[in-house]
Parts: sequence; structure tokens; C-alpha cells
Amino acid sequence: MTCVEEQLPAPPPTHLPGFLHSRVGGLPRAFWALWAGSFVNRLGTMVEPFLAFYLTGVRGFSLTATGAVLALFGLGSVVSQMLGGVLADRLGRRATLTGGMVATAAAMLALGYVTTTPVVVGVVFVLGVTIDMYRPAAQALVADLVGPADRARAYGLLFWAINLGFAVAMVVGGTLSRAGFSWLFWVDALTCAVFAVLVWRAVPETRVRRAERPPGGFGDVLRDRVAVGSVLIVFGYGFVYLQAYSTLPLAMGRAGLPPQAYGLAIAVNGIAIVVIQPLTVSWLNRRDASRVLAAGMGVVGLGFGLTALAGSTPAFAATVLVWTVGEVLFAAVSMAIVSDLAPPHLRGRYGGLYGTAFSVAALLGPIGGSWLLGIDTWLPWVTCAVLCTASGAGALAIAPAVRRRRREGLTV
Repeated sequence: MTCVEEQLPAPPPTHLPGFLHSRVGGLPRAFWALWAGSFVNRLGTMVEPFLAFYLTGVRGFSLTATGAVLALFGLGSVVSQMLGGVLADRLGRRATLTGGMVATAAAMLALGYVTTTPVVVGVVFVLGVTIDMYRPAAQALVADLVGPADRARAYGLLFWAINLGFAVAMVVGGTLSRAGFSWLFWVDALTCAVFAVLVWRAVPETRVRRAERPPGGFGDVLRDRVAVGSVLIVFGYGFVYLQAYSTLPLAMGRAGLPPQAYGLAIAVNGIAIVVIQPLTVSWLNRRDASRVLAAGMGVVGLGFGLTALAGSTPAFAATVLVWTVGEVLFAAVSMAIVSDLAPPHLRGRYGGLYGTAFSVAALLGPIGGSWLLGIDTWLPWVTCAVLCTASGAGALAIAPAVRRRRREGLTV
């Protein structure tokens, strides 16, 4: 089989100091264009985090109606990941990413100006369908452009850029929202457009050529037991991780802490990622991916489990720091594992299934977490610890199969 990686020219040698070279050296120019576009795009991520405030404060939706509309947005995101995976394999990575970003920008602007309730609801769903369409294409691009030995490092660098951009976006978005929500829609749409232009001009199409592409579809992905097992593990992790943005603020409120306390505690997450990830990326790149994944989920489970004992802002912040360390470990290798499992002509679909696990977790996690919190304050956190422990054990159980598939991929 002819792999796309073999068709791409080797990146030019770099003359960076050893410390920097081990972290950022040796990656192709097209990857850095994707990295820059992802960073700019996350700098403008302002509509989604403030969507609930927009629906209630500007459009006058009730809390119940807002919840229903946000659930519809989540359903759209599930469709988005699957659709993006199919299009990335059929139309191409570059076309899907560019088209998804342009469609998202258009939906952003439309949502900022439509006023009637049925149209607002419809546009929110359309935005959900388009907003994550680029993800499987971006993940497949990294796997196409970067060899297996450096993929964990490349995905880790993307993770760092995305979190740094998002941290800045939260500060800027909160400020701009006071001047008017229309600013959020325009900034978000503009950064989507910049991402689209960067990819279209600087990233080559890397999809396997039609003449060399074996037949295949989502059925092949679902028949891959190792891939399905990996995605189920990711779902367990996602269910736990997303409690940080739904159940955690509720728990801190029940502990008598104000909203500002949650803001301070969760800010630790972004700061820690920006500091820790660059220091660990080269070290993690040399470790067995499945063991790093299992360790990451174990640390995340520990951090969320300790939340059951927290009662003050510093204590909650400390638990956030613990599970953030686990998040860095998980993010460094999870997508690299999926890429190693995927044949080149199905990388978009494999990435779409991976992303769908997070989308479904985003739908079910807040419901499950709040229900457990209603029974007892400690129950969601103990459940999180158990789920992450089980997911980590699952990662270790399928590790031999993952290593075997990776070795087979290196010999192709």
C-alpha cells in the first residue's frame, strides 16, 4: 500500500537549540500552518461559551428553553463529527476543514442577527452541525503530515495552542460581551475565516488518491474492535472530564462559594496546561502511548475523586490542578493512538468516531452528574474516580493490540 506520508517531502533540517528542537523541531511547514490556524480560531472562540447568556439575556429564552436549545446544539455537534469524518475521507481534508470553517462563520453571523424564535432555534442547530466539522479533518491532516514517531508531539502542540487561545478568548469574550454580543459573533466568524484561508493556501491535500483508495466506510470502523474499545474508553474519560464545566460549579455553589470562586478554580486548568505541556511533550513522546493514556486517566480520576473532600476555593483549585496533570497526559497520546489504528483512507471516519464520543459525553455528562449530585454531594466524584479507573484499566487491556497495530503501520 502507498501511504500519503511517503508522498510528502521530508521537512527541512532545523538549527534550533536542543531544548527547542526536541519540542518543536522537525515538523513540516504545513503542520505549523494548521497549528497557527487552530490557535487563531481558538482565540475567537466566543459564541459557544457565552451562548446560554445570549439566549437568556438577549433573546429572552427561559432557562428551560435555553437548556433545550443547548441540547439541540449538542445533537448537532454529534452529527458534525460524523459528517466531518465522512467528508474528510471523501472530499479531502483541506476541502472539509475549509468548508466547515466557512459554514461555521456564516452560521455565527446568521445567529447574531436572526430574531424570531423558530429561526434562532434552527440556526443554533445548524451551528452545532458545522462547528465541529473541521475536527476529524484536522486530526487526519496531522496523521497524514507527521510520521508515527512524532504524532504524539504534534497533537500535544495543537492541544497547547488550542488551550492558550481559548484562555485568551474567555477574557476577551467576557469584555466584549459588555459592549454588545454582536462583537462576539463577528470576532468568532472572522477567526473561522482566517483559519479557512490559512489551510486553503498553506496546507496541501493529503487524502489518499482515489485510484489508490480501498473501499471502506463507517461499517469498517465499527467492526474494528480495538478502535471501538478505544472510543468507549474515551467516552468514559469525556463523561468525567466534562463534569468540570457542569457539575463542578454546582457543587461549589452548594458548598456556599460564589461564582467567582469557580472562575478562580477553573483558571488553574488553563494556566497549568500552558506551563506543563511544553515541559513534558518531548518526554511523553518517548513513552508507550497506552501506558501514558492509562496514567492520565488515573490521575484525572484521582483529581475528580478528591473533589468529594474539597470545601474551599483553594481546595477545589488544588483538585483542578491534579486532574489537569492527567488531562495533559491524556491529550498527549489519545488522538495519536486513534491515528495509529486508522488506515490512511479512513482516518477522517476514525477521527469522527473519536470526536463523537466527546459529543455524546457532553450531552449525557451534565445530566448524569447533576442527578448524582442531587443524591449526595460526594457521589458524582466517587463515580468519576471509578469511571476513570475502569477506563484506564481498559486502556491497559487493549494496549498489546494497539502496539501491534502501530508496528504494522510502521512497516507499511
